[in-house]
Amino acid sequence: MISFKGAHVAQELMLTCVRWYVACPPSDRQLEEMLQERGVIVDHATINRWVLKYSPQLEAAFHRCKRPVWLSWRMDETDIRIRGHWRDLDRAVDQAGHTIDCLITAPRDRAAALRFLVEAIRRRGGPDTITVDGREANASAIRGDHEAHGTTILIRQVRDRKNVVEQDHRAVKRITHPMWGFTSVEAARCTLAGIERMHMLRKGQWTGGAAQSSTAAEQFCALAAS
Repeated sequence: MISFKGAHVAQELMLTCVRWYVACPPSDRQLEEMLQERGVIVDHATINRWVLKYSPQLEAAFHRCKRPVWLSWRMDETDIRIRGHWRDLDRAVDQAGHTIDCLITAPRDRAAALRFLVEAIRRRGGPDTITVDGREANASAIRGDHEAHGTTILIRQVRDRKNVVEQDHRAVKRITHPMWGFTSVEAARCTLAGIERMHMLRKGQWTGGAAQSSTAAEQFCALAAS
């Protein structure tokens, strides 16, 4: 269960603000204005602090009841702006479009791709097949995992592909684009944890609580008690 010890605001209000921030394009200043129209005075910086504090905790609660993924993965990267510089957001989904994992790395190279692959396999287990684009860094990282751990993952390397993972990037970019970048890697990691979790709830990847009968918004709030 997530601890709200020391909070001077109602738990429901904080969770609602966090959910709005990671589920909708409005900025924290726009959320501040929306709350003021409803008679609630909350500074935009406070909303941002709630996101950074509670999103990682909600992520940990989510992973305790996350649905298993298929054994055919699609790996790709998209761009995230941090302190005026572009960083890679590595993401992977399975054949059904269910999110497997994500990781912020330096510009794409073999070491970054391997770090993401090892982390994803540690959390979800190894796949049978991974589809990647034409960049050699991805294929080289998978071969490096073969050598280090004796895995036998089949590599499907397709240049200029337009597959399910590239379409899945859009849901994340729709939220991050109006933010115009992050102030630090840690802020980006915490915020993206919330954005990805909300996206996964919408895709039905959570099995906890009343996941089958409740909305994504209700499931998000239920994570705090799981």
